This record gives sequence, structure tokens and C-alpha cells, in this order.
Amino acid sequence: MVADRTDMPLIFAVDHGTSGMKGALVTVEGQVVGTAFFPTPTLFLPAGGAEQDPATWTKALIACANALQNNHPAKWQQVVAVCVSSTFSSTVAVDSQGQPLANCLTWMDSRGAPYVQELMHGFPALMGYGLRRVSKWVPITGGAPTLSGKDDLGHVLFWKHSTPDLYEQAATFLPSKDYLNLWLTGKTAASYDSMTLFWVSDSRNIHDVHYDQTLLEIAGIPEDKLPSMLPSTAVLDNLSADAALALGLPRSVQVVCGSPDHQCAGIGAGCVMDFDAHLYIGTSSWIQCSVPFRKTDVLHSIASLPTAIPGRYYCANEQDMAGGALDFLVRIVGLEDQADGPTAFQQLDQLAMSSTPGAGGVLFGPWLNGERTPVDDPNLRGTFVNLSTATTRQQMARAVFEGVACNTRWSLGHVETFVRRQLSPITVVGGGAQSDFWCQLFADVLGRTLRRPLLPKQANARGAAFIAAVGLGYLDFKDIPALMDYDAVFEPRPELHEAYGQVYSNFKAMHKTMRPLFSRLNREGDDHVC
Repeated sequence: MVADRTDMPLIFAVDHGTSGMKGALVTVEGQVVGTAFFPTPTLFLPAGGAEQDPATWTKALIACANALQNNHPAKWQQVVAVCVSSTFSSTVAVDSQGQPLANCLTWMDSRGAPYVQELMHGFPALMGYGLRRVSKWVPITGGAPTLSGKDDLGHVLFWKHSTPDLYEQAATFLPSKDYLNLWLTGKTAASYDSMTLFWVSDSRNIHDVHYDQTLLEIAGIPEDKLPSMLPSTAVLDNLSADAALALGLPRSVQVVCGSPDHQCAGIGAGCVMDFDAHLYIGTSSWIQCSVPFRKTDVLHSIASLPTAIPGRYYCANEQDMAGGALDFLVRIVGLEDQADGPTAFQQLDQLAMSSTPGAGGVLFGPWLNGERTPVDDPNLRGTFVNLSTATTRQQMARAVFEGVACNTRWSLGHVETFVRRQLSPITVVGGGAQSDFWCQLFADVLGRTLRRPLLPKQANARGAAFIAAVGLGYLDFKDIPALMDYDAVFEPRPELHEAYGQVYSNFKAMHKTMRPLFSRLNREGDDHVC
């Protein structure tokens, strides 16, 4: 039983995800008091465009605050700070008044790919990278821009080449978290970790991360178009008068710099020590852990990068679609939430559980938006393989769950090679972790023990609250593991892990076979009309 400690100071923790804005009241020891959610739509455009309107974010943020204030009026008076977690590699261009000049280019937007590929090309080359060009990036940043164009650098280059007037008018290019902080305080700044995927930061000394003039010059981006950088635990400022009025909070409430979703999820999962690993299952998915060293695996897009915890690096491997594949399946199967009954996702669980492991030989490739890891390929697409007239909805549902898990196993293999050890137990968080069925399936496919904390969907908000608590002096990061409570442990079943070995082998063979076809079908300029 978790002791009720909700009389202590509270953090208004903001978890801005792809699907919407989540607000949470969280104690400085990580206990979630109340939550609210409002959706923020994504606009998908031709040639890989994926945008969101920042105005919908601030409206949703205000709506979350109002809901929490109405539902917990006394607790709302205990709020001492606001801290934001937001999607990594989502970029906003603002003018000199801090107003957005266009929609945000989200982490799914790949329209910058041609410009990144041109920037990184050269001879000799390996997997699309010019080795001389990569040799300039890796020693300084720890990695290199992904050729998919989905990094912040790809977004800035897209604006520079496709909308030069917007690029010139932009005073600052900001990560989404830091745009929200600008709205909250009127101050323009970013955290060291949120700027990572601009790929122009020198992280060789983790205690002195700063912009590198050589890389800025090569990328063609002037430093004055980028924000100053602070630690994630730094107090940015107090709430501005306008933000305080809109949120129903006093101006004395402080805004802590915060961190992107990767870092907040790991901290909210309690994974703050070296090699403590977490698996996040949301719209996208990743395997991540802190590491005590700095190195790079360019071929598999893994690097030691700055974390929200001062003085530490982390490594991760992220796949574009996890829960997003379930969203896709809900649409094509035509499921809807039932009044006083199971949700559409619970119905998917039930369908998948009705099929046997291996889904009757049906395979699913979860690359609905291309992929960045374990392979960097914007041309990949989702696919079902081995359908027949006898294929059932149950088998197709199970194949989607298994396909995402197989892609994660592929990523996990590269991460474990990078850290030179087996990662177990792995803490599982995110919306997908609410499914006992999927957690057990992941354990069986990965062959690793998974443990799930209480309220796994609130990991990002809890992580943001922990960052604020450290920044305000209530906690130290090393205190966090003792504050975690877990509601389930999922052990891999040896007989099923062995059976899934064949499914995984077939999954990788499917990718190898289909990749050339996807490349032909999705080449830039192809209109798919015969």
C-alpha cells in the first residue's frame, strides 16, 4: 500500500505527447494526485509531412490546468512549480516576439531528408554517410544526423531550403518543450538534452555542453538562431503574468527547464542509475538506459548523449511506431470504445489473445511512418505478410502486437551490444504498458524480465515532477529508486521465447525481402500511378 503523502508540495507536470496534452498534479516524491488529458491533432501532409499547431498545445495546456483546478481546488493551491516533458525532435520556429511562424514539424516529419542526405554525403560512403563528413560529427556530438530527416536539424534545413522567407524571419528554432516554456515564462532557452538532435552541440565534456562553431558553419545555421542552453533541473523563471492568469496559478510558481519525453520517461520509471533500462511503449517506442561512458554506433544510430541527470550520458534506440500501429489497426478493423464496456484497445487485446502465438504465420511490419532505428529508412512502410482466405481478425491483431515486439527485440540486441551486457529487469512504461497481455508478450519475445510501476502511463509526468523536485532541492536523483512502487512483474516463458525465435527470424527475413520493394514504391517523386 502506497502511503498518502499528498499534503506535500505539488508539481504541475505537463506531459505533451503526440496524441495530446496530459497534465498531472504530482507530489515532489512522485505520487500522482490527479490527471487531465486533451487531444492535439496531427496534420499529415504529402512527402512525409507531420505537423501540429502550437496554438492547440497552449489551449490544451490551459484546459488541463482548468480541469485539475476544478477537480482538486485545494491541491491546486499546493503547486510550487511547473515542469514540461514533450516529444523529442519536434521543432517550432518563432519570431522575435516568441510567436510561432508555422506549424511545428513533429518527430514524424521526414521532409528534411533530402537536405540532410546532401549535407552528409561524400566519398567514401557507408550506408549513405560520407565517412569524411561523419568524422567531423561523431567525435564532437557523439552521433550524426539521421538520414530520415526526422531530427530537429532536418526540420531546420527543410525550412531553410523550402521556405527561405520563414527561415530568415525566424528568430529562434526551439524544441517543442522549450516553446511551451517560452509561453509559460516569456524566456527563450532550452536544455542541453532537448537540443541534442539539432546535432551542433559539443558533448565531449558532459559538464560543459555547448554549441560547436565548426558544426554550425557546416550545417549553415547561425548560433543566434538557436536558444541558450541550461541544465534540465535549472529554474528558468517564474510564470509570466499572462500564463499565471490563464493557468489559475500565482506568479510565484517557478518553471523548471524540464526534459524531452525520453528522459522524463526514464526518470519517471525510476531508471536513474547506470544500466537501469526502461522500455517505453507509446505512439512510438524505445529502449534506453544511462551509461557511464561515451561512444557511438553510427550504423545502428546509437550514441552516448547528454541526459537530464547532470554528469550522465544515456543511449537509446527508438522505433517510430508501437502504439501507433494499434491506432492504425483500430481504424482498419473498425473498433470503437463501448459505453460501459471495453475500450477499442481492450478489444484488440481480446482479439489478439484469441489467436495462438505466431498468429498462424501472419507477420506484420510496423514501419507505418518509415523507421529510424534499428534501421534508418524513411521508405519502409507497414505490411501484413502471409495473409490467406483463412486469416482471421484475431490473427491480424496478434501479428501487430508481435510485429512491434519483434522490432523492439531487434533494437534491444543493438543496445545490449552497445552496453556489453544483458539488460534485465527492464522497467516498462507508457500507455501500452497498461496491457498485461502486451507486457507478457514483450517479455516472451525479448526473453527479459519486465517490471511495471504503478500508473505506467504517467511515467513522463512523474519524471517531469522528479526533475522539478531535484531542481528545487526537495530530492536528489539517487533518492528516486526508493520512491518507486511496482504492480506487476512479467517473466519470460522459456517455451514461448524459443517459439518466438522463429517468428523473429521470419520478421527480419520479411524486412530484408521487402526493403527493396518499399524503396522502389516510395522513391521521392513517385506517384504510385501505373
